[in-house]
Amino acid sequence: MQLLEKIKDPAISKGLLEKVILLAERVREKLGRPAVFMEVCGTHTMAISKAGLRSLLDGLVELRSGPGCPVCVTDYQDIDRMVAFSRLPGVTLGTFGDMVRVPGSTTSLEKEKAAGADVRVFYSPADAVQWAADHPEKELVFLGVGFETTAPTIALSLMQAQAQGVKNFSIYSAHKIVPPAMHALIAGPELKLDGFILPGHVSTIIGRKAFDFIAREYGLPACVSGFETVDILDALYNLLRQVDAGEARVDNGYTRVVRDEGNPRAQALLERYFDIADASWRGFGVIPMSGMEIKEAFRDMDAKVKFEVEVPETRVPKGCACGELMKGKLTPLGCRLFGKVCTPTNPVGPCMVSSEGACAAYYQYERRK
Repeated sequence: MQLLEKIKDPAISKGLLEKVILLAERVREKLGRPAVFMEVCGTHTMAISKAGLRSLLDGLVELRSGPGCPVCVTDYQDIDRMVAFSRLPGVTLGTFGDMVRVPGSTTSLEKEKAAGADVRVFYSPADAVQWAADHPEKELVFLGVGFETTAPTIALSLMQAQAQGVKNFSIYSAHKIVPPAMHALIAGPELKLDGFILPGHVSTIIGRKAFDFIAREYGLPACVSGFETVDILDALYNLLRQVDAGEARVDNGYTRVVRDEGNPRAQALLERYFDIADASWRGFGVIPMSGMEIKEAFRDMDAKVKFEVEVPETRVPKGCACGELMKGKLTPLGCRLFGKVCTPTNPVGPCMVSSEGACAAYYQYERRK
């Protein structure tokens, strides 16, 4: 309780902010421009916007959003395939809530549900397994979407279904792995960054050391961060100190949760149930060895194998900048659809839909009236 009170103490945040500003001014003089950092996690994007840090550090530190929203990086073709599953007779499609409103090429799961498809939101994959056990007359396909954070819960659901003998439960795996996307992002010639705020949730599973390549191979500072304002300010101060000193390390600013080696039990679950495979990311295209496919031994619970569906040709909405936004090339304010054609009630892209989407964060907290 004392730790929680300390983390949320506004006086500590204020003191850290003053330190960040003073150091950022010095770094700006040294670089001849503001330092540019990317927060990789969508939860960080929302927290930064809610705290008003972008405006408080305007002209001193530029914060860019990266590919840290799992819903947002899910490719159009995956969304279209999910829609196709929802149209299969006798199939119930289970999903987390954020996926329901994400637009595909021509429709969304929300619209399919309104047209009669059996689309259900579950709070956890375990609840979906239990629902399938209680409704043996239906086939339940659960959408496995997310990074290394949520994939272990999907693995546990496969274990649960296997142990209970639930034969009408399967997973559509669209899981993504963060480090390969970071390689693809940093290697892009267009983006110039001075460092990264690394995702706390993902790092809890894979560990701080999984990101050592950022400093070792690319010479860029990075810091794992928690999600309170004080956590993010502390990470920014860490990055600014590294830039000021000309250093490049991957530090852990979230030691109360994250370990160097991560969570070995969760990693063992991923290794047991998933193979690493190429995956298509919105905005990036196919990134080698950046996805998770269900292992051959559990293919009877792999929806891709269990059901055949016809997926129409993918069509990307004109003007949607979600792909460019997740590469850090622009902010939502730089998208010509933002707040006009694309709004929370009429989203064109997933970045406006997801609770971790940059456009949703900017619309709620940083929109220019």
